[in-house]
Amino acid sequence: MTCLPAPIAGAKKLGLVIDLDTCVGCHACAVNCKEWNASGHSGPLTDYQDKPDGVWFNRVHTYEAGEGETSRTVHFPRSCLHCEEPACVTVCPTGASYKRAEDGIVLVNADTCIGCKLCSWACPYGAREFDEDDGVMKKCTLCVDKIYNENLPEEDRVPACVATCPASARHFGDLGDPTSDVSILVAERGGYDLMPEMGYKPVNKYLPPRPKKTGGSCGSSETISLVDLAAKSAATSSEATGSAFLRWADRILSR
Repeated sequence: MTCLPAPIAGAKKLGLVIDLDTCVGCHACAVNCKEWNASGHSGPLTDYQDKPDGVWFNRVHTYEAGEGETSRTVHFPRSCLHCEEPACVTVCPTGASYKRAEDGIVLVNADTCIGCKLCSWACPYGAREFDEDDGVMKKCTLCVDKIYNENLPEEDRVPACVATCPASARHFGDLGDPTSDVSILVAERGGYDLMPEMGYKPVNKYLPPRPKKTGGSCGSSETISLVDLAAKSAATSSEATGSAFLRWADRILSR
């Protein structure tokens, strides 16, 4: 079986922080992940006549949580959590599944994978995807071929799922650094591990949904104050706004 690498002092723990409060369940993360990895590190990812049977590193599940006025729809994105103690690695008989010591990313070497599926049975998060066409196991790579690509601008060196999220519900960074943006976000919002009782210490964290507002959030007093504020603002700026509009229209029509 495969051994985990010895810990390196100060090594990165790259991972994702997913905000369940702002995820809208649009599946953009799954689609862009599929597109990027169609020719990337673990590509091509197979499809079977546009059915969900193909290889998808990201999947989004939707649940109804709570009851009555406090109930809400929660969209739950799921992918590899790049655990600190990944069972998928330690059960691999060939060493094809491995964890990188320098950044904590868990990967699969397709050249040595024999498709035994032991890793998928060991993973309690269902993050492993078997490619029937290639006969090997594939999984989320955190877009390792993208985040280290020096030909890209630094702001673009993030996983495809993070880059495409329209609600900014996905965040990427070093969770081994307590001063990083993602670590601070986890501390402030009470981010948590998925199934911590399993002991695999997932690096990826989830931010819980904020309590749903009930009662006077749309009450008449607040509505009136907002209306009054808007009316006052319109009254004081109508003349300036009108003049600005006329100047803009004059410039457009004079071209």
